[in-house]
Amino acid sequence: MRALASVFVTLSLLPAQRAADRFVPLWNGKDLAGWHGQRHFSPYDLATMPPEARAKLRAEDDATVAQHWRVENGELINDGQGAYLTTDRAFGDAEFVLDYKTVALADSGIYLRGTPQVQIWDTTEAGGKWKIGADKGSGGLWNNEKHANRPLVLADKPFGEWNALRIKQLGELTWVWLNDQLTVDGAVMENFWNRKIPLPANGSLQLQTHGGEIRFRNLMVREIAADEANAELAARAADGFESIFDGKTLSGWQGAVDDYEVVEGAIRCKAGRGGNLFTAATYGDFAVRLQFKLPPGGNNGLAIRYGGKGDPSAEAIELQVLDDSAAKYSALKDYQYHGSVYGLVPAHRGHLRPVGQWNFEEVIVQGSKIKVVLNGTVIVDADVATIDKPMSGGEHPGRFRKEGAFGFCGHSDPVEFKDIKIRRL
Repeated sequence: MRALASVFVTLSLLPAQRAADRFVPLWNGKDLAGWHGQRHFSPYDLATMPPEARAKLRAEDDATVAQHWRVENGELINDGQGAYLTTDRAFGDAEFVLDYKTVALADSGIYLRGTPQVQIWDTTEAGGKWKIGADKGSGGLWNNEKHANRPLVLADKPFGEWNALRIKQLGELTWVWLNDQLTVDGAVMENFWNRKIPLPANGSLQLQTHGGEIRFRNLMVREIAADEANAELAARAADGFESIFDGKTLSGWQGAVDDYEVVEGAIRCKAGRGGNLFTAATYGDFAVRLQFKLPPGGNNGLAIRYGGKGDPSAEAIELQVLDDSAAKYSALKDYQYHGSVYGLVPAHRGHLRPVGQWNFEEVIVQGSKIKVVLNGTVIVDADVATIDKPMSGGEHPGRFRKEGAFGFCGHSDPVEFKDIKIRRL
């Protein structure tokens, strides 16, 4: 009864709309079923290990979990040593809530998608870590180097009291509330294991432990569906964006209008048809936000600063819209997969939603710099004017254009687009 009451208290502290959402237990409150041990170890290295070596590592880590973790009265307790307790399941976009209580000199954290971390530590001067930021408090993304890595406020409770932690992850963006105070506000969480690539699209949650005892209770999770994630991403910094599609007709569009149709509020390329559909208006520097849905094997593209004639991939800029999971595309060039600047810049892969779900994408065009943000993760950030030799081997004079239309490059597949909004920069 005490555990159930505490869960109710934790959830009641969330905003009203969140309290009504469906959180489910992340831990059964009785044993370690659904969890395993894993030390601080790169998931990329783990994935490339021979099966025998991987199994040996797991066995060693599970053995230290048995030594240093225990369950008492609905609490997970670690003595400050051993491998980190790690979920068997991987999570993508999700919201987590948990309570923790720790002791002086302890240093811990929450790994998201197998990556460090939301910081938990001794924030007192006696803890000896003020020189590295402990005085700023717990709840920050301490391992970040380029993006915010300190909490917005000091929200820790005194030793001996339970702290309530809430974490939301959309793409590579992280929000953290510690004891109902916002400590991270949609900051990019960097990929500690390889800072040249974004945070993985999914991975395990880990409870890091070292330096002293820490206790956890009331661990719960709410996985965030694509529609909710897309709506939240679209609402971020939405001022100045104006719709360029009325949801009913192709008014304001030109080019291959006979090869596209409007279906249930979306522009869809007709199956077996194609061509370039583009706006009557032209744009210089701009940001465009839209949602798109791919059929199996779907292929289309976004035309950037298109002049109305010729192939957009050469005479303008084409950003790929592609089902990367299709077997028929398994041997493409790197610059041909989704989000890539065709022929010029390959995109980071692995961040598309499953085929049939709506994806949210934002493209920011400033001068010759192109940024592509897919489902909350930056997959391209490049200056196309500085490329000496295009990867395709061909010429791409369109990358130097200063202005042109925005549009779609149909390739015979019924790819759909909706909620298309542009902001001039």
